[in-house]
Amino acid sequence: MYIGLDIGTSGVKALLVGEDFAPVGQAHAALTVSRPHHGWSEQDPESWITACEAAMDELAKAHPDAMARLSGIGLSGQMHGATLLDADDRPLRPAILWNDGRSGTECAELEEMADFRGIGGNIVMAGFTAPKLRWVEKHEPEIFAKVAKVLLPKDFVRLWLTGDYASDMSDAAGTLWLDVKARKWSPELLAATNLTEAQMPRLVEGSESSGTLRPALAERWGTPEAAVAGGGGDNAATACGMGITAPGTGFLSLGTSGVLFAATDRFAPNTEEAVHAFCHAVPGVWHQMGVILSAVDSLTWLGEITGRSGPELTGLLPSKLGGPSGALFLPYLSGERTPHNAPDASGSLLNLRRDQGLPDLVHAVLDGVAFAFGDCVRALEAAGTNIDAAYAVGGGAQSRQWLEIMAAVTGLRLLIPAAGDFGAAFGAARLGAMAAGAGDAETVLTPPPVQKEIAPDPELRDAYRSAYERFRAAYPPKG
Repeated sequence: MYIGLDIGTSGVKALLVGEDFAPVGQAHAALTVSRPHHGWSEQDPESWITACEAAMDELAKAHPDAMARLSGIGLSGQMHGATLLDADDRPLRPAILWNDGRSGTECAELEEMADFRGIGGNIVMAGFTAPKLRWVEKHEPEIFAKVAKVLLPKDFVRLWLTGDYASDMSDAAGTLWLDVKARKWSPELLAATNLTEAQMPRLVEGSESSGTLRPALAERWGTPEAAVAGGGGDNAATACGMGITAPGTGFLSLGTSGVLFAATDRFAPNTEEAVHAFCHAVPGVWHQMGVILSAVDSLTWLGEITGRSGPELTGLLPSKLGGPSGALFLPYLSGERTPHNAPDASGSLLNLRRDQGLPDLVHAVLDGVAFAFGDCVRALEAAGTNIDAAYAVGGGAQSRQWLEIMAAVTGLRLLIPAAGDFGAAFGAARLGAMAAGAGDAETVLTPPPVQKEIAPDPELRDAYRSAYERFRAAYPPKG
């Protein structure tokens, strides 16, 4: 038996699976986010422990026989969160989360201080961990002076589970202190924030054991002292859940935000177009991500204005679309990441006419998000990464019309997995199995069966080509 424990932003999920990776049980516990000032986003690290206790207690109560056969635990979680501990492992302040934007000034400063792009593989952005510590040093120097360890959210949970300070390569790459090519901490990047390797956890691969479950917790849950895997950041763990560990494979996540994830066999950054280049959660593999900030959220925004749900809006469209909308939508409602790196970018509806109605605007929103994913494909190609097919996941993947547009614009064959849970908790459970000796990536991290495939329609692709060029020419706005 294996458990995947995913520490998300809004909640913790514990997934118990059998030796065949079929689900046995799952439990959830909610988390809350504090926003004490505009642009701030924080959580109490102890709330992660409380939530994990609740979820694991629930599994132990509901499935005692299965828990008694537990051999591996894997961790996944929200990336980039700065969890600052004193010499007694007590949090010095609330954790500063991935979606906290306070450190914009510090980002510009760090860009001038060290080669974060070349060594860390990424633009210095407020979401990453390093600029958060620069902010703390400048604005809360009394706290910075007491920092004994800096841990990521899932690694603070690991400390509670095992008593060990450790992190995996994929999550550590999101700090901007990792030499991503060499898969080790960078003294140069740490020095830019006046930190040392002694304040960092030791590094393990995501499929390696980072320690074992503490006896007190094993007794509480009626389990053996199971191996705890290195695990992975949320997207890398999701990729492990879908068996995406070989070059040329990827997934397209059409959620609130959007992610195009591709596995690579080398470190291949493209910071000019805001591609993320990270280590994967398995040895010898890296990955790239194109990220758009308002994917399904763009449709949610239109629904809030019109008083309709997303399915109601897409239900206004014909089942088969013959080409793009006459209107043009730029989906930059929350700024944009890839390829513009423009946190202050704004969305636009262009080419509006009096004879257009709500269905045209819905169509334009679907087009605009697909065009943004087209930009991500181009940015990954510029970094030397070509993928032919990608698993389509997320709430937006329920819309056949949207996937047909997406395939036409991106040129990707979109694979719809058969029903099942292939999220971060499932990927973490698989990594837990590998840490427990269940097998290697080839035997454990297998892809899911494909329920259906949506290939690019040649006629639709031709119809969208000129509309995509108009989209690319519309940003940045002129004048």
